[in-house]
Amino acid sequence: MQSQFREKSQKKILIIDAHPDPESLSSSIARASWEALGKKGELLELRNLNFELSLKNGYRRPTELEDDLKKAQSLISEADHLVIATPVWWGSVPALLKGFFDRTLVPGFGFKYRKGSPLWDKLLAGRSAQLYVTMDSPYWWFRFVYGNPAINMLKKTVLEFCGIKPVKVRVFDQVRSSTSERRKRWLNSVRKDSLRLI
Repeated sequence: MQSQFREKSQKKILIIDAHPDPESLSSSIARASWEALGKKGELLELRNLNFELSLKNGYRRPTELEDDLKKAQSLISEADHLVIATPVWWGSVPALLKGFFDRTLVPGFGFKYRKGSPLWDKLLAGRSAQLYVTMDSPYWWFRFVYGNPAINMLKKTVLEFCGIKPVKVRVFDQVRSSTSERRKRWLNSVRKDSLRLI
């Protein structure tokens, strides 16, 4: 909770690049945010972490964390604000990001159920987040026809479940048919967003 009271000038920001491909638009978005933030931002590229994607024991018994995930938990704990750049695949997020959440936001770190109660403690309260979501389909179709599944999952059942809010969302849609000029404008807008954080 102490992060709530940190001076704005001291805000720590963690940028999470959730795309397996370093040449993707999502990765370019993460780097643009990181470059704009300078020393105030920390870039975590999930594809470079060494960890088992699957929570092999479920929640029946703890799975030992790899060193890279221990470091990731430390970065999340120290951060006041998270920036997550991810594509939408099959209405959800890549296995890389889902596995990262499964392995990292475990009971005792992301949340804690209360004994004898259906309620839980949100252990990451005091932090906010910005989601940058890319997709090939038109966003209106994804939202109104499919019901916004990836964004609802990320915002409501992951981040807000752990106490991270507000969670702002920006969607860059129809990526497959976008021009290089349009992508440049998107990246410039990300840089401007990031500068407003500091």
